Amino acid sequence: MADSMPCAAARVGATAARDFLAIHPEADLAVDAAEAHRPLVPGAAHDGLELDHQLAVAETALVDALQQKGIRDLAVLRAVQMVPRHLFVPESVRHRAYDDAALPIGSGQTISQPYVQALYLELLALQGREKVLEIGTGSGYQTALLALLADAVFSVERIPALAERAKAALTDAGIRNVTVFVGDGTLGWRPFAPYDAILVAAASPEIPAPLVEQLAIGGRMVIPLGDRAGQILTLVERREDGIFTRTISDVRFVPLLGEFGFR
Repeated sequence: MADSMPCAAARVGATAARDFLAIHPEADLAVDAAEAHRPLVPGAAHDGLELDHQLAVAETALVDALQQKGIRDLAVLRAVQMVPRHLFVPESVRHRAYDDAALPIGSGQTISQPYVQALYLELLALQGREKVLEIGTGSGYQTALLALLADAVFSVERIPALAERAKAALTDAGIRNVTVFVGDGTLGWRPFAPYDAILVAAASPEIPAPLVEQLAIGGRMVIPLGDRAGQILTLVERREDGIFTRTISDVRFVPLLGEFGFR
């Protein structure tokens, strides 16, 4: 049965990051000390936790690191700046929240390296009007980034405990244009199809057929393809004349379990 929401907090504008940069193309992505005590997501409730100067500096350093590694989409960088990553990781590793590294989140899962998440988003080339399907909610962090870059996000998570924690973190971050569903991600989420973009945050031996069917004409999907030992991040585009793929880089993700994934 569907386990869905949107988060009960003030809705973040779907095109917030891109609208900001359209008006202020010269915007400096750095966060100064005065900004450090404002929520990174407009209207967000942080349960009394406000970012201090040290967190703001760490966050700015992460954005700088992503730029140095080749991330050029300013809307993606702005989204990374706006979403408080420390809300999406366990307290035991919160001191590493702004490291450019994957971190454990429980249930044998991880929150991906920020560079890889930013690369995913850059490849999707979202413009703010899209309906996006995410396979693998995990911590909810990438879900929050998607929420700032698209109009609506539908996210499927296989593990109920992770889905519940992600919902709580999304609420704390002030995100409302997200719906989370507990189920088999390899089946997609047919009631809301077709999707303009699909982000698969786990490795699959091949592209799950239901996801291809639910991708809109002109839509893009990013998915790691390979075996359990290693994969290649792959961009999939559905056009009028067929399905086209482009390999991006070597990656390593947890396996996508389900009917059309690993068993």
